[in-house]
Amino acid sequence: MIPVKLEIEGLYSYKEKQTVDFGQLTAAGLFGIFGAVGSGKSSILEAILLALYGSTERLSERNEKSSMLNLQRDNLLIQFEFLSGKNNGKHYLARYAAKRNPKNPEEIRPAEHSFYLKSESELLPLDLAAEDIVGMKKEHFKQTVIIPQGKFREFIDLTPGRRAETMKELFGLERFDLSAPTSHLLKQAREEKIRLETRLAGLEGISRENLLVKQTLLQEIGEQEKDLHAAFKATETAFKLQEILRTKHLQLTDLTREWDLLDQKRPEIEEKKRLWKDFLRAKTHLKPIWEQREEAKIDLEKYRVSAKNCADFKESYATEVEKLESEEKELKKKADERPQREAKIRDLKKVIEIQQLSADLKNAEKQVETLNPHIESLRTSQKETEKSVKEKETEIESIRLPSTDEITELKADAKDWTNLEAQESKLAEELLQLNLTSQQLEASISSIQNQVPASFASLSDWIEQQKLEIQSLEASREILLSKTGLAAHVHLLVDGEACPLCGATEHPNPLTFGEEKTKLEEIAAKIEAAKSTLDAASNFSQQLSGQKIRQENHLQNLAAKEKDLADIKLQLQTLIEKLRGKHIHSKESLTSLIKDTDFSYTQKENLTQEVRRFRKALEEGKALLEKEELQLRAAEQAQLRLLSTISAKKEEIKDPAFAKSFMTKGTAEIENMILNVQKDIDLTNQHLEGKRKVLQETRAKQATNLANLDTFNSLVEATDKKIRDLQVQFEALKKEHGFEDEKALVTLFQHSLDAEKVDLEIRKFEDKSMLIASKIQELKSEKGVSEYDEAQFLNLRSQLEDHKDRLDAIRKDMTLLEQEIQSMRSKMLEKEKIEAEYGLLDQRENHLKELDKLFKGSGFVKYVSSIYLKELCHTANKRFMSLTKNRLSLEIDDSNTFFVRDYLNGGKLRLLKTLSGGQTFQASLCLALALAEKVKSLNQADQSFFFLDEGFGSLDKDSLRVVFETLKSLRHENRIVGIISHVEELQQEVGVYAKVHLDPELGSQVGYSF
Repeated sequence: MIPVKLEIEGLYSYKEKQTVDFGQLTAAGLFGIFGAVGSGKSSILEAILLALYGSTERLSERNEKSSMLNLQRDNLLIQFEFLSGKNNGKHYLARYAAKRNPKNPEEIRPAEHSFYLKSESELLPLDLAAEDIVGMKKEHFKQTVIIPQGKFREFIDLTPGRRAETMKELFGLERFDLSAPTSHLLKQAREEKIRLETRLAGLEGISRENLLVKQTLLQEIGEQEKDLHAAFKATETAFKLQEILRTKHLQLTDLTREWDLLDQKRPEIEEKKRLWKDFLRAKTHLKPIWEQREEAKIDLEKYRVSAKNCADFKESYATEVEKLESEEKELKKKADERPQREAKIRDLKKVIEIQQLSADLKNAEKQVETLNPHIESLRTSQKETEKSVKEKETEIESIRLPSTDEITELKADAKDWTNLEAQESKLAEELLQLNLTSQQLEASISSIQNQVPASFASLSDWIEQQKLEIQSLEASREILLSKTGLAAHVHLLVDGEACPLCGATEHPNPLTFGEEKTKLEEIAAKIEAAKSTLDAASNFSQQLSGQKIRQENHLQNLAAKEKDLADIKLQLQTLIEKLRGKHIHSKESLTSLIKDTDFSYTQKENLTQEVRRFRKALEEGKALLEKEELQLRAAEQAQLRLLSTISAKKEEIKDPAFAKSFMTKGTAEIENMILNVQKDIDLTNQHLEGKRKVLQETRAKQATNLANLDTFNSLVEATDKKIRDLQVQFEALKKEHGFEDEKALVTLFQHSLDAEKVDLEIRKFEDKSMLIASKIQELKSEKGVSEYDEAQFLNLRSQLEDHKDRLDAIRKDMTLLEQEIQSMRSKMLEKEKIEAEYGLLDQRENHLKELDKLFKGSGFVKYVSSIYLKELCHTANKRFMSLTKNRLSLEIDDSNTFFVRDYLNGGKLRLLKTLSGGQTFQASLCLALALAEKVKSLNQADQSFFFLDEGFGSLDKDSLRVVFETLKSLRHENRIVGIISHVEELQQEVGVYAKVHLDPELGSQVGYSF
């Protein structure tokens, strides 16, 4: 994760919106954020945590959020832009906003917390959490990326178990927790075995012997099927021949029945044929002439009506044309007066322009009268302001102040004096506590040594004596056990017979079992008592060794603290001597001097601000004076220009006498008169054009009507002659084709007979009669058709169905048997496959049982976590040994506890917690850098970021120099490190930094060194 930009508004001391631009800061590799105590430095880290994880370090999630908002603000807004993902290739925006409840200011409404993926032109909302984007939880983020105040050594102070859990979560070591997956796989294997056993139980009756029996039975049924198939084919051939004869016999019967129906319909067809012939003759020869005659009669009536209408319109058109000509003459006379009326309109427009120019002239005269006194007032004010500037500058020059470096050095000395006194007091108190602890350790060691019996010189002699005593007692017990074993065979000894062990025939003193058993019990009790004493002595020895190691480490710490106290006293004395050389003899006089100097600085700064304010007022007054002088000159020029224009406009008026009466009238009245006259002129022109157009159209209609009257009269005469000629022709055709009755002939014309349909019906009837007669003759001539016997056909069909049923039944049996054989074959293969699979599964179950024993209790995860921690120590030691000048190195034991190997004391191990404050800071820094480096490789990033907010005040100058050299070297490893501190001397070590200061009015303000 690489920060890009942070915007803070309303958080703690950040009253107004402040932006921390990390662009140039991170580009330097090593940068700082400096400021006085309480200025708001650490709030920058809290803002980042709040934007990412929605919670701060200082306040809890519940009931304390109201203290998070600035007391003078009702809202909080944090926007944090950062790079993350593989190689930090994606640009994200985290936004956190919260508001107070207006009705209850102590209550904070639920915050709005969201993430966006930022592209060139848009923000894409994301439904993700910081853990998904950054790749780690908040606790791990505070250990590897941003380390707030009080959290730097948190990783060291974790218990071994919690430290291993942290490594597991941070590096995803849960993937090595294979206990549950292995148990799950083992359970699956056992369930699969049960499933296979169940399947094998279902295939118990499947064997190759049963398969052979089924195959033999299939061959026998196959022979029977062949015989039945031959009989079926012979019967089928005879049946098909009878079936053909039956079909033809039925066809002959149907054709005979159809021929009888045709004979019944024949008279009707003959009548239709006669009517069809008359209809065709009338339609072909007479109907065309008849239709022409009827159409001519209709045309004659139409022409007569049209001629009558044209005669009626002839008079009305003549009257209308005369009226339109009179109206057109009157409109033309009025239109000829247009030029004189338009000239008067132009004169009236000139009058309006003159009135407007006169109003502008009055405004210009008024502006000149106003500007003259105001300009004089401005000139007087400028002179007074210049006088005040000279007085303030003289007062500034009279204030004498020390240089900035001198006052900075004095402030640093005052701060060092306070810090050194505080450190001296703290170290004195720590030494007192260390001395008390030393006395307690000596008392504890004496108490343990007093537990040694007076007969022994030391604990080791006591332990050695107890071991020898136990060995002696155990040897005696072995002898007694041997005797007890022989006593078990005493009953076999018989006088005069050889002993099974030695061969003697006499047994004067055989062993007795009761006496040996009592001795064994006594020795066993003594062994237990001796072992108990040995355990107690060993326990005392371990306690004594531990106390001596602690005493040794404690004495080293005591010496280190005494040396630190001496160094602090020396530094304090050096500082006091230095200040005495500047005539400063007490801390109070130093504070008073700084306070007086700050007051003088403030006074001078206030005077400087007043001078700047006066000079700004001079510039603004000068600009205003120049502006108003320009306005005055423009107004005077406008007066001259308007007088000239008014004179020219009066000369352009054509009728001065007419225009003079309108000079005193209002502009609206004149414009209304112009509008009415212009409107009347336009209406006159429109009416004249319209009247001329109507007159022209009416004359055209009159001419067209006269022409149509002549045409329709001619058509009436021609059509009447045509009707007479057609009547003569129609009478001649009636006689020629034998139609005497004209009404009957007209009825025939209007008959709905479809000639083509009737003709088609007649031809179809004749064709069908010929076809049926031909087929009947053909079927009667075929052998066997007329003699067909239905009973013989039914008997043959019954035989065929019987043969077919028997053949289908035996084929069905064959199919079922073939399916059964095929099923047995597939089940045989399945059984063999399951048996092979069962063998492999049994072997897998045995392997999984072994793995399950190995992975129980997260043993593998603990082992991998230890490897990661050892690798972490190895990486951290590359820097830690350099920082401690090869005096110390970090190690971790099998229980994940941190130790330090002290090479100044023979390379002995001691707990990491025994280091001094500065050494602990160095160890924490090296471990944090190593942890961040591992996280960088885990996240596949080419660049990593690390922020530190504490610890530098606990280092001496040499250690601080070495630490900063280490931090600067990280730039060559493509690492970015940011530090937060109130120690001003660190600014000399860091070239690029942001400066935070607390303004009483504006709150925390952020500035930069560049």
